Amino acid sequence: MTLAHFPADRRTADIRRCAQALLSLHGEEANLFWRQEMAVFARTLAVQGAEPAEISHQASLFMNAVQLELQHLFAEDEALDAWA
Repeated sequence: MTLAHFPADRRTADIRRCAQALLSLHGEEANLFWRQEMAVFARTLAVQGAEPAEISHQASLFMNAVQLELQHLFAEDEALDAWA
């Protein structure tokens, strides 16, 4: 039986949580946070029976979604700064 995984780029709470955390972290702290998040992400999918290719695909979707959220947050901050 094939298990369909919930698309990683639709996990809005996790995406926002990671983006918010990355806004306040820099350098090695940000790298460590991201590596830990992705390790847990991959381990969770593996335990659920996902194949390595599917884990990689879902990780890519998640990473792209976090990047888009970061861009959105930066644009929002810039707009607020422009009004200040």
